[in-house]
Amino acid sequence: MKNNTIKIALAVFMLLSAGATVNAKQADSALQIYLTRETAIKDNIPALGQVAIIRGQEDIVAKASKVTLGRISAPGQKIIIDRSIVLSRLASNGIPASSVAFTGAEKITVTQQCQIIKGDEFVERALAFLQKNSPNDSICQWNLIRLSKDLVLSGDSNEIKYSVSLVKTGIKNQAKVSITVFSNDKEIATRDIAFRLKYNCRKLVARVDIPAGAVIRPENIKIEKTVSNTPEPANWSVPYGFVAKRRLAANSVIKSTMIAPAKPIVLIKRNQTVLIKVDRRGLFITAIGKAMQDGRLGEYIKVQNVDSRQIIMAKVNEDRSVEPVF
Repeated sequence: MKNNTIKIALAVFMLLSAGATVNAKQADSALQIYLTRETAIKDNIPALGQVAIIRGQEDIVAKASKVTLGRISAPGQKIIIDRSIVLSRLASNGIPASSVAFTGAEKITVTQQCQIIKGDEFVERALAFLQKNSPNDSICQWNLIRLSKDLVLSGDSNEIKYSVSLVKTGIKNQAKVSITVFSNDKEIATRDIAFRLKYNCRKLVARVDIPAGAVIRPENIKIEKTVSNTPEPANWSVPYGFVAKRRLAANSVIKSTMIAPAKPIVLIKRNQTVLIKVDRRGLFITAIGKAMQDGRLGEYIKVQNVDSRQIIMAKVNEDRSVEPVF
């Protein structure tokens, strides 16, 4: 038991002696350098005096403080500096490793002080611009297609300005906004933000079963609001008077391909005898002709003059007569 106590006391004495030796060595060193785990600097070339706390002889401290430790090539980049790098850079500047003692972290992460414009901020600016400068009044939704990347600016970017404009895409259901960033009146970056658009539209729905050939009327259809990927045509109107090209089931949506304008009735049939007349500026002439084809109101058909056997083009009138085209 006594021997164990002696051994423990001896071990403690040796540890204390070793610590005292280290402290003495640090005190005797020309430089004592304390490294933190991370730091941020204003410029892009870190010097030892910017990233560490240095103590020692005044002239050596001043010299060591100016020793550079690399370069930050882009805003937002991180560089790692460990103790061996510091010793190497000091040695190349005439300060040997034997005169340096370290405390603190084994390595330090160095970044450049910077300003970050988040991608969300670009999206918010683009959306606000579109809502004030909407390319179509019927747009009801602006769905972001892709989130913009963050923009990292160096620490000397003081006055930030933005220029926002609408980019023509040629795609009806998309809108693209371009945001140019200026720092100290110098253009530094551009971000394009694209949105997929939705439009307020109207749709036709069958109230009841509509047979093929039936006329579209307020009694058999209803108009409902809907949201579409494409805008409603500027000349859209309710197609009353159109006819169903096929049977339309009740509550089904009626598309434009399912209906067609009602064709006027045939006023003149092929081989029918017709009255050819000219009534212009007091000149009134009539003749008898034979229709060479069916004709509806306003259509132009071929008509043969019975007397001269000559075939002419004539317009079908409402009274079933025809008027020659000269």
